[in-house]
Amino acid sequence: MFATYIARGELLVYPFFEAYRDRNHEYKPSELGYGLAQDFRGKYRASERLLFVAYGISDRLAVEFEAATISARLERAAGDPSAMPAVLEESGLGDVEGQLRFRWTDGTARVPEVFSYLEVVAPNRGRKLIGTEDWEFKFGTGAIRSFSIGTVAVRVAAEYAKADGKVALGEYAVEFIRALSSRLRFYTGLEGTQDEMEWISELQVRLTRFATLKLNAAVGATSKATDWAPEIGILFRFPGRR
Repeated sequence: MFATYIARGELLVYPFFEAYRDRNHEYKPSELGYGLAQDFRGKYRASERLLFVAYGISDRLAVEFEAATISARLERAAGDPSAMPAVLEESGLGDVEGQLRFRWTDGTARVPEVFSYLEVVAPNRGRKLIGTEDWEFKFGTGAIRSFSIGTVAVRVAAEYAKADGKVALGEYAVEFIRALSSRLRFYTGLEGTQDEMEWISELQVRLTRFATLKLNAAVGATSKATDWAPEIGILFRFPGRR
């Protein structure tokens, strides 16, 4: 969730839709149940319907939950000799994940805001193309600093996938947020995971005090990243009791 803040007692509900288009999606037939442990590049298409919910437990602690249903299609690469069908399709429950976020320091004119988060992704073993094979855990930290031209944020995480039994570099990002008016906010950033990097831009339009339209698009910056991933949704904000 980019350029979005939550206060104590607030509830955020964000239903949104995301699509994926990738002409050279990297896959291993063995990871899809077809034996051959070799990398190939196939054409990938998917559409995802997601629900994000967050609650501000205190001024420093927030909890988040996200679940998705997804329909995906992968075309086998021309040079893939495995028993994988020419077109592999799956649909159903996608990733289900939760996150706990903690703010260590408040941002000031001289000191950046520092935060950390713990994310857990639940397995969906019945699916190969759209599911997560086993439990995944991510721990990250970052900093946010405001300047006259806008707000800059950086973050980095380590991740542990139970299926691999290894700790690796997880998600990292450099981000910029600027308020264009009282109703418009612009976000842009470079986000990656290991050797997959994408450039993301988002426009947020405040429709009412309690609803914000979010228009987002990600473009692959490296060959292994998804070529294009547009997103649209409306964020609903329910303030807590005072």
